[in-house]
Amino acid sequence: MSYDGFLPFISAQLQYLLNHYPHTIQIEQARSGTRYFPGSLDRFTLLIPYCQDHMKWDVIYNAEFPLAAPDVIFGAEDEDFHPFHVVCGEDGDSRLVKNSLTDWNNKDPTRLLALVIELRDKYRSYQEKRVGEVDDDRLKFEISTIVSREGIEMHMSSGFEKPEEVKFAVPLMDMNINKMVSACPWRHPQKIYLQVIYPVGRKYASAPSAPRLKLMCTPELKALFSIDDVKLPPWLDGMCMAEYLPHLEELLQRLVIEAVTLIDVRRQFIEALAPLLGRPLEADPVFCRKASFLVCSGPFTFMLHVFLSTNFPKQQPSLMLQSTQHFNSLGMPVKSPLITEYPWSPRWETSQMADRISDFLVDESLNFKRHCNESHLQY
Repeated sequence: MSYDGFLPFISAQLQYLLNHYPHTIQIEQARSGTRYFPGSLDRFTLLIPYCQDHMKWDVIYNAEFPLAAPDVIFGAEDEDFHPFHVVCGEDGDSRLVKNSLTDWNNKDPTRLLALVIELRDKYRSYQEKRVGEVDDDRLKFEISTIVSREGIEMHMSSGFEKPEEVKFAVPLMDMNINKMVSACPWRHPQKIYLQVIYPVGRKYASAPSAPRLKLMCTPELKALFSIDDVKLPPWLDGMCMAEYLPHLEELLQRLVIEAVTLIDVRRQFIEALAPLLGRPLEADPVFCRKASFLVCSGPFTFMLHVFLSTNFPKQQPSLMLQSTQHFNSLGMPVKSPLITEYPWSPRWETSQMADRISDFLVDESLNFKRHCNESHLQY
């Protein structure tokens, strides 16, 4: 995001927030609220991750009074969330709770980060209190069995036209995935979560229905591991989260370890292509998900892009040919569609996989050359 248009102290606080917040945070809808400084941005919306979703909080500075602390406006569902309310002492006098706003310093670039972290912590406590007050025996029991788990988050959802629900985001597996990946590029720790959603009831049933379950993960982890391909274990009648989670974690640990080992399998495949196609022009050095080669077929020269999924070698690579000599009307190189149908077996040795692709390219390059010539004549 560009910080052009923000006052310098707001820009400094935003940059510090994005660089040091422990999770990925987003900023949108930057705007101005003053007519005296047209073009000066002094308010924006923060998308703050919570319970595997995002809260939208509006942060409003005052460009006309830059020394003042910003206001924060929470979502419509959180009208009862008052994190910095006034409390009464034993003598009956009202007093202000010290917080990140009471000692605000606009010249300190760390202040916005401290404010967001404090507000999020208070919001988490606020939601835990709301969930704890729900009149539902089943939920009370579920909470009692998992309350000792570190990092669990919960959220009470209610509205005029939707039923009450309680959502849990449960971090899974006490393992450092970042350290398992050589030359890991991730700034933030990678985690897998189980999102569990219970409808709020009034009476405990002897065999309550299964909650809605969904596996979720940090976005960057998808370069290594496909959450969407994981088949969740069945939720048996009468089961609770404390019984369900160990089986799920055992499954995920096996799958993550397998995903890490598959990095080397993909690397060996790319290395096996090099003697046949030449040294790659570029290749993904960490996850080995992509490699590009410069290939010659007689006088015709083209690039071959090889895309490898996390399910390789069960799923064969996708291929794309790109001409270095032919361009369309927009001046872009002519490319083939993704090619996914050619001889392949995951049981072949790596060298045989590479040989089969090389053999396939002999005829496919001629077809692509013909397509490039025909495309060139049209323009």
